[in-house]
Amino acid sequence: MKLIRLLTRRTSAAPAAVPAVTPGARLGWLDALRGVAALVVALHHFDVLRMLPFGGAVWWNFDMGLFGVMLFFIVSGYIIPASVERRGDVRAFWIGRIFRIYPALIAAFVLSMILPAGDGSVALLRTGDNLASLVANGLMLQDLLGVTNGMNVTWTLCYEMVFYFLVTALFTRGLHRHSAPIAVGLAGVALVTGTAVGTQLLNAELGSTRTLLLIVTPIVLMGLAGVLSGNRTLTGVGALLLGGIGLVLLALNGRAPAFETWMIFATMFAGTVVYRAQHGQLARVPALLACGFVIVAGVLVGRFYNHGKVLDLTWSSGWKAWSVAYLAAWVLFGVGFLLRARRFPKVLTWLGAISFSVYLLHIPLLRTIEPLLGVPPQPSSTLGRIAWTAVFLGVVVAVSHLMYHVVEMPMQRLGRRVQKDVERRRPADRPAAPAAPATPAEPEPALAGPRTD
Repeated sequence: MKLIRLLTRRTSAAPAAVPAVTPGARLGWLDALRGVAALVVALHHFDVLRMLPFGGAVWWNFDMGLFGVMLFFIVSGYIIPASVERRGDVRAFWIGRIFRIYPALIAAFVLSMILPAGDGSVALLRTGDNLASLVANGLMLQDLLGVTNGMNVTWTLCYEMVFYFLVTALFTRGLHRHSAPIAVGLAGVALVTGTAVGTQLLNAELGSTRTLLLIVTPIVLMGLAGVLSGNRTLTGVGALLLGGIGLVLLALNGRAPAFETWMIFATMFAGTVVYRAQHGQLARVPALLACGFVIVAGVLVGRFYNHGKVLDLTWSSGWKAWSVAYLAAWVLFGVGFLLRARRFPKVLTWLGAISFSVYLLHIPLLRTIEPLLGVPPQPSSTLGRIAWTAVFLGVVVAVSHLMYHVVEMPMQRLGRRVQKDVERRRPADRPAAPAAPATPAEPEPALAGPRTD
């Protein structure tokens, strides 16, 4: 109990002044981190290490994909709860999320299915059970329902979605400020459970994926209907349904080993701890203790558990690749945080802005332009490797930039109009709450990581 009180102790000093951020503004350091992470993830799937003379040594000791995805999860943990609290209204948050993610996701599926990429990177209607595939991927819970990811990079969106569920439930119950003990507790679960929890137990017990979908789908839809209703009672019930089903799926039906699953959420809530300490909602010492425990746990779970057959589930080369990459993600986030008051290069903030499109499109584009250009897996000359890498990155960022301006930005603007219209027509029934520090209007979702199922 003393530990919990310590980890939830607020600072006695007045909160530090926060620079005003107008609605819709962006935080440059977060965009810069997303830009770096997007490049790393794209180059990871591009298999750039095969083209480097020292690539083999890097591969054994540093997992680029894990580094990218953990960096994205830290950023998401930092900003998503802040977005909910800034609004003080989970309905507005969910409307924003729906218009932020689904239009780009649908556009990416359509474009990727049109592209002549025949490697199976798009599997939405190629699973043998198209209805289950559409429903599970539509809920963005496919990786926790035993359904093949519609695109091989969308597994991270499942964890992002469940994080939204948990944040919503915590906020409606008034428990959202307890980020530090939650992060520490989840990291402890990761250390204790390791690989002991079997994967996809619900699928096995129920006998079929469709049966599981028939149970989960109405629960999720009722939960979303509740949080979108604007009614305080229905919102609370809906949030509990979403949080409850999210925890059940994580505990009993994940595809990843338990230590990876729980460390992802410990990492996101640790990102929230950083935000709370920055804005005077949590004292510095408990924040440092909580984040330190999570970081150490993230390194240790790799050392303890990332061996043998587990490597087939984490898609990493060994414990060093996991642990070094996890630590490196926190180091880069820490550097970005310390430099947050500085102006970052526009190219990095621009890459951060288009990072969601980069995430969704880079593999289908890679598999499309490879045969069109007749490029071998590893060009023999140094000049050829440089040229091939430049062509790949050029095509990816150009198409992503186009999708950002044609799809993402218009739909985000539409989402804001819908929020205002819904609030005007049916004001949300919510208690008055003090305004939270200003944050960007629409934080980015976490991006793709190392898996290629």
